[in-house]
This record gives sequence, C-alpha cells and structure tokens, in this order.
Amino acid sequence: MRKLIFQMVVSVDGYFEGPNREIDWHVVDAEFNEQAIELLESVDTLLFGRVTYQLMADYWPSPDAVKNDPIITEKMNSLHKIVVSRTLKNADWNNTTLIHDNVPEEILKLKQQDGKDIVVFGSSKLALALMRHGLIDEYRFMVNPILLGKGNSVLQGAKGRLSLRLLKARTFKSGNVLLIYQPAGRRGTAAKAIA
Repeated sequence: MRKLIFQMVVSVDGYFEGPNREIDWHVVDAEFNEQAIELLESVDTLLFGRVTYQLMADYWPSPDAVKNDPIITEKMNSLHKIVVSRTLKNADWNNTTLIHDNVPEEILKLKQQDGKDIVVFGSSKLALALMRHGLIDEYRFMVNPILLGKGNSVLQGAKGRLSLRLLKARTFKSGNVLLIYQPAGRRGTAAKAIA
C-alpha cells in the first residue's frame, strides 16, 4: 500500500501561518530545497485542500517559479495533483483531479493503487480530516527557528490524542529541524535515510 505523508512547515510554537495567513517567515534555502526535491522524487501524487491548491496553482506555473526554482517547478507542474474541495468547480493546473465527495473512501482507494507515495503539502484542514480517518501514515514537520506568538495552529481541532513515534530528525544549517513521525500503533518501513 502507498504511504500518505503529511508535510507542513511550522514555527517553534506550532503555527503554520501567521494571523493574516502570512508565510513570509519560512526559512527556505538550498538545503531546504534539496530536501523538497528528495521528497518530490519519492512521490507521484500531490494532495491539496482548496486554499493550498489555489496558492500553489497561482505560483508554480509562473515565470517567477521557473526562474527561482526550476527543478522543483518542473516536478510540481508535472506530478499528478488531487484537490479536495466541495466548492471548487474546475482545477486547471496541469494534471489535476478534483474530489468533491466521499473523501476518505477516495483517498483509501488511491492509497491501494500501485505507485509511489502520496504527499499532502500544507492543507491543515484536509490533513485533520484524513487524520480522523487514520489515513496519514507519516507526519513531517519542518520546524522553522521562529516564534510567531499567534497565528493558525497546525491540525487545530484534532479530537483526542494521537501518539507518534519519531522515525527521523534532521537539523539544517539554517536552524530548521525536520521531524518525521509515524502513528505509534503502526509498524512499517522507516523513513528513508535523509543525510
């Protein structure tokens, strides 16, 4: 079965965006981009909620994206993308499929298909819904060296506890720390080595 990975950039105090949805505090450098490329090479499907999808679809096909991040841009534009939304009518970004209904069932079917792993970038509300159904196999938090003090908390509204088992931790020169977890009750392939 394919693994479903949730990856989110967070502040030390657990926010994924500031109070006005700002993400200008993300620490992105060559080492961060190398890790992003490594992850994109290990998956063949990107999964988004509507808000994150629209932000990504506005940026990655743009000339600025090609100029700033040519390798990541090529991967983001060519990989299969799925957007989960009850309100979005069309998804025009290259190679995108819309899911409106029966989300847990559709994602479970997707996981059962042959192929590489699937990654959810951002999309905290979608990840929360998938978490409630036990569909997330791996949680990856890129903790940035900043305290925001306020904003939107990652996976806010989770019901009950979910114990996690640390698979891997990697410290970056920038001060970012990548933490990779698996739900504690699951055993499976450990995270691929990330030097």
